[in-house]
Amino acid sequence: MPDSGVVKYHVKLKFEIEGVVEKADLIGAIFGQTEGLFGPEMNLNELQKTWKIGRIEINLTSKNDKTSGEVIIPMSTDISTAAVIAAAVESVEKVGPCGAHFQLVGVEDIRSTKRKAIVDRAKGIMKEWASRSSSQGEELLKDVSDATHRPKIISYGKDSLPAGSGVFSSGTVFLVEGRADVNVLLRAGLENVVALEGTSVPNSVIKLSKEKEMIALLDGDRGGDLIQKELTQVARIHKFLRAPTGKEVEDLTPIEVLDILKNAPKSQEAPKKQVAEKPAPPPTPLPDAVHQKVLGIYTELSGTLEGLMLNKDLDQISKLPVSGILTQLESATDVKYIVFDGIVTQRLVDSAAKAGVEVIVGLRLAQVKEKPAKLTLKTFRDLGLE
Repeated sequence: MPDSGVVKYHVKLKFEIEGVVEKADLIGAIFGQTEGLFGPEMNLNELQKTWKIGRIEINLTSKNDKTSGEVIIPMSTDISTAAVIAAAVESVEKVGPCGAHFQLVGVEDIRSTKRKAIVDRAKGIMKEWASRSSSQGEELLKDVSDATHRPKIISYGKDSLPAGSGVFSSGTVFLVEGRADVNVLLRAGLENVVALEGTSVPNSVIKLSKEKEMIALLDGDRGGDLIQKELTQVARIHKFLRAPTGKEVEDLTPIEVLDILKNAPKSQEAPKKQVAEKPAPPPTPLPDAVHQKVLGIYTELSGTLEGLMLNKDLDQISKLPVSGILTQLESATDVKYIVFDGIVTQRLVDSAAKAGVEVIVGLRLAQVKEKPAKLTLKTFRDLGLE
């Protein structure tokens, strides 16, 4: 088929010729038929020069001393001109010396064909888009549905207690009285929950309270009072929370549950078992000379992130940044006192003890679990300086 990029019509004719001819013979016969027959506006040569006619395509076969085939003339003229050209070619009676017969097959409106192809493609695009949009919409609805889907209740431990799946992975677990209470917490988005399912405390709960931080949320009635008393005796409960007086947890809305957790007063913390503890020894006071020395150098050190190392006579050995104290202690031999604008850590305590330091005074005291008896630790606040 010829290029139909700017073509409006295809004039198609079939032909039969009494003899063997070539394409050039057919082209000559077709162009010669319009030459001089009509004005220049109908002359195929002139029309081709002005791009009104495209390249004429001829398909032919020769057999038994006869030639037959098809002629396609692409035209960008109006339909009237195309009809005249079709009639003119149809009137060709000779191709070279051979008799010929041309018959119009039809005039194809290429624009109509293009429009149909475009419409068909547009329909395909719409179907593809509709399918994709529908699929995306279904996925969106599924995502929303999954986000709002209430988690299922599972069974926990040998006692098969009602629980949420978060009871295994979370470091904190909420303990409630019954299955309905578990449902309420799940609706509130709390999956780290397990139920007692009775007034007695199951072994699964006792064991779990030793492994995780457990917060009990109990009904605001006498039953809740009794369960709280028993839990205090047999389990390790970090905190007790209660529904409003006269209400049960299963009657609460998710918002009310979250408000209870958010606004729980410190007074609701689980009472700890009374254990006789040895009274803490009174803090070791600093010798007056050391105390006075610290008072004298506090202003010099405050806010500088620096420290002073002193010998047994309270003379300055070195003044250095806080970050360099540990390194200095590795080679120190006569340091007895360290006063610095920093935090007293376990690592510093260990290094100072090895170096024979007797007193450390710092800005703050970190959690020091092991302190040698011969080492005194103080902060500026302990000395009334802050």
